[in-house]
Amino acid sequence: MVSEHGAQVLVASNRGPVSYAVREDGTLDARRGGGGLVSGLSAIGSDADSLWVCSALGDGDREAVRRGVAEPGVRMLDIDAEVHADAYNGVANSVLWFVHHLLYQTPLEPTFGPEFRRQWESYRSYNRAFAAALAEEAAQGAVVVVQDYHLALVPGMLRALRPDLRIGHFSHTPWAPPEYFRMLPDDIAEELLLGMLGADRLGFLTSRWLQAFQGCCGAVLGSYEVMTYWPVDATPSVGFRTPDGRFHRTLLGVHGLGADGDFLRTRAQEADVEERLAGLREQIGGDGSRKVIVRVDRTELSKNIVRGLHSYRLLLEQHPSWRERVVHLAFAYPSRQDLAVYRDYTAEVSRLAAEINSAYGTTDWTPVILHVKDDFARSLAAYRLADVALVNPVRDGMNLVAKEVPVVSDEGCVLVLSREAGAYAELGDDALVVNPYDVVATSDALHAALVMPADERAERTKRLAAAGTALPPAQWFLEQVEALRG
Repeated sequence: MVSEHGAQVLVASNRGPVSYAVREDGTLDARRGGGGLVSGLSAIGSDADSLWVCSALGDGDREAVRRGVAEPGVRMLDIDAEVHADAYNGVANSVLWFVHHLLYQTPLEPTFGPEFRRQWESYRSYNRAFAAALAEEAAQGAVVVVQDYHLALVPGMLRALRPDLRIGHFSHTPWAPPEYFRMLPDDIAEELLLGMLGADRLGFLTSRWLQAFQGCCGAVLGSYEVMTYWPVDATPSVGFRTPDGRFHRTLLGVHGLGADGDFLRTRAQEADVEERLAGLREQIGGDGSRKVIVRVDRTELSKNIVRGLHSYRLLLEQHPSWRERVVHLAFAYPSRQDLAVYRDYTAEVSRLAAEINSAYGTTDWTPVILHVKDDFARSLAAYRLADVALVNPVRDGMNLVAKEVPVVSDEGCVLVLSREAGAYAELGDDALVVNPYDVVATSDALHAALVMPADERAERTKRLAAAGTALPPAQWFLEQVEALRG
């Protein structure tokens, strides 16, 4: 049923703009987050009826839903905790993320048995709950923008409930090439693609990921008479014949999410960042002349932190002159620690950093300064100190760190960038580009970055910052809304 006073613009995502914690006295503490979607919805204007539909992610969120506590413009869904765990960890993070980032050790995994099928039913239920809530809350002809691989089935489910809506879906990850995507069971691969193709429009971070999606449609949906379009002067799309004989066409678009330059420049000068800056300088030590290589990542398997550390160790081994003259600030913030493979990876990062420090460190020089507690102010302080930014993922949808560091770096920085990061499409010309699996080449790139003349480094930084802020978050979101309104 259509709400009489429904929302005109809706966003759906697993994580919402607010989270709740229960204080000791039993009251609820609400914490608002930031990011592109938050600023994007704000940019629509207060006169627009907008709603964010998200999932309760913890006990505090679920308690808020039970008490009827809600922030204006947010609807949080209290989906059964076991269903959410199956959908989020069992399918989205342990299967879809691994497929799109090409992370499987294929001699041993994946194995899609009865347990996966059980979890897939939960993934369906989870998506169905979002579709039902969106259908209930949306005004006639409203725009709905669904976010990411957690909710890949929502567009098709919502289309069946509310054909009047303008539905979009945006993928924040890479998209797997057809030969890798087809590791999924055939019926599941088909269901995922058809679910997304229920949208009027699908958004991707780069042309590479868009074309991979088109390739998967052609490879998997053969019985649907798929036609993919990649015209030079028109909008790319995927068309297919539905079982009832109708021809459906979904438009595709590229929106390369950029950094919020104005926010970053202002925030990086605030008092808490200055405080962290002083602390990092003290940790770096020396007379202030030491070069600083910075990386800031979650300990996500795709971020390639371990090979980055191996590359740095090789730099110290092959170029002894850098010993005591360079420090690697490595911020590796824990991610998905409820999954054993992520705990093991985090432990290996810490072990390797300690090994490098033991092998090369001196009484007044620590080669690797590793921080594992998330601290945004400290990250910005590291950005300001960076002479070199190391961004070497094995695969990444975009990677905003690559765009943020050049904006904030005080003296300009050299970007060492993996060709497998989505950001490569926009930043590759002014970065030192590496094969993320090649530790020798990455070590050589670090050396080249460290010896680059100051004037060249400054010019590269200027161009990187301009490219990295070309599509700031608010504009990125509004472009998609306007494209759907058409």
